[in-house]
Amino acid sequence: MTSAPENHEPRPTTAETRAVVRTRRTRRRRALIATVVGGALVAGGGSAVAVSQAYKTVTLDVDGDTRTVSSFAGDIESLLAQEGVTVTGRDLVTPALGDPLDNESEIVVRTGKEIDVEIDGEQTTTWVTAADAHEALNLLSQRGSDVALVASRSDDRADLGLRVHGGDQVAVVRDDAVDVVDGSDELDAVLAAADVEVDADDIVTVATAADADVTAEDLPRGADLPQLAVVVQRVEVERVTKVKQIDHDTKTKKSAKRYEDLDPRVKTKGVAGSRTVVREITTIDGEEVSDKKIAEMVTSEPVTEVLVQGTKERPEPEPEPEPETEPATSSSGSSSSSGSSSSSTSYSGSNREIGRKMAADRGWTGSQWTCLENLWTKESNWSHTVANPSSGAYGIPQSLPGDKMASAGADWRTNPATQITWGLDYIAGRYGTPCGAWGHSQANNWY
Repeated sequence: MTSAPENHEPRPTTAETRAVVRTRRTRRRRALIATVVGGALVAGGGSAVAVSQAYKTVTLDVDGDTRTVSSFAGDIESLLAQEGVTVTGRDLVTPALGDPLDNESEIVVRTGKEIDVEIDGEQTTTWVTAADAHEALNLLSQRGSDVALVASRSDDRADLGLRVHGGDQVAVVRDDAVDVVDGSDELDAVLAAADVEVDADDIVTVATAADADVTAEDLPRGADLPQLAVVVQRVEVERVTKVKQIDHDTKTKKSAKRYEDLDPRVKTKGVAGSRTVVREITTIDGEEVSDKKIAEMVTSEPVTEVLVQGTKERPEPEPEPEPETEPATSSSGSSSSSGSSSSSTSYSGSNREIGRKMAADRGWTGSQWTCLENLWTKESNWSHTVANPSSGAYGIPQSLPGDKMASAGADWRTNPATQITWGLDYIAGRYGTPCGAWGHSQANNWY
């Protein structure tokens, strides 16, 4: 028993119901007559064929294609099988498959079609049993006040999934203009008749002329108002890239080796960074409907400016400076230089051991050391010669670019202690602690 899909198929009109009732009543009368006549023929020794197997001529309408068919079939299902018409549970057959086939009957088959529709502004997918777009819109009109069929898209092709309105004229609305063309089974043919080309982004819908807001005043002179309208909406999707500046931070370090009355010395010059933001802007017929951010990345990390402020008090001048004063100062300076050199070579062991000692000198032990170890294990596995082939980041802290570490020493390319010094300064200036940097890395996959 074939049935129509739930709440998608039309119910017979009053006239159709009466026609079915009349057909069935006639069928019962003919069956009774056939029984009587058949019995009479048998009694008379005749060889006539039973009426139920009589040759019948009927009208078969399959999705609007109507033809006259002659058959000995006894019921609707047998006739459809004879004609090669296969029906499923989504299709609508009137009369029903099991009903007997009467002479001069009209059999209507509407195959179920899954189509995209927009009802009162909300798009969905539904099944209909309709011969063409006009019939489908009539069926769906009970669901909302504004109904349109949405064409599926494949590159530059628009497909509705069912006939448009063959034989009747159709209004084509696009680019603030309205044309009237002859209807066709295929939506592409209707668009071609109006000399309208669509691209893969454009939206194509089919609605009644009223729902498409098409009036007689919109039409070319002398044209009648069609029942259907094909509406083409031009969709443009543009990607806009903007680069924003990231201001650099400034950090001041104290130095007991520099006199306090001197202006701060710039140890590392600050450099502004940059952030690239990509947005996707969508317009329909020139009106913006969407503006969304699809990508954001730091394309250049800012470099923190480091100032050195002295804390050393300048000694009071001697009333009578001794000749040895100047050499003593020179000797002191030499000692300072020697001490600095000693400091730079006071760490030994593996890169990880040097990092732990230098971090401890800053008070970063316990959980802070664990965060630092995790961070640089992830970044470089504590290799001072590793280079990222795609980004160019280099060394233990993966400085980008690597020559940023020159601010910590000219031997930044080969000396792990120099790289670690720069990396610890970077973490302190940007995140405060290794755990702050590690938390950012876990959330963003970079630090």
